[in-house]
Amino acid sequence: MHNQILLLHGPNLNLLGTREPEIYGRFTLVDINQIVTKAAAVYGVSVKAYQSNHEGALIDALHEARTNVDGVVFNPGAYTHTSIALRDAISAVKIPVVEVHLSNIHARESFRQTSMLSAVCIGQVVGFGWRSYVLGLNALLGALGTLAEPILE
Repeated sequence: MHNQILLLHGPNLNLLGTREPEIYGRFTLVDINQIVTKAAAVYGVSVKAYQSNHEGALIDALHEARTNVDGVVFNPGAYTHTSIALRDAISAVKIPVVEVHLSNIHARESFRQTSMLSAVCIGQVVGFGWRSYVLGLNALLGALGTLAEPILE
């Protein structure tokens, strides 16, 4: 049984609820943190949430995570498309990371359609608004073996 995951949020996600709600929805970052925390608690897993607008702080959070969490649900925001440093940090920490996005990055501007990080993450969930985080959590817990496999009989 795993007991803690890191819910990591990148730049501008502190503005959720007011920043382009037609794209990113009306839920705030506090709302999303609460939703994910409640969903994780059902499985006896705690959530440590952290947001930064600074690439180095996100790298530091990933480095710290390797010693105190079992996995990461990560919305890297715009760094998705630009940060080799975050890609290298995810590779280096050797814990499972699920990349999540509120919007469907593959249906947006061409510069948003490439993720520098997805190849070093265990998976990517995009386009489901706040539900992307819950789906990402579910995928991470499944990969960690925290969720029971369904019985197919």
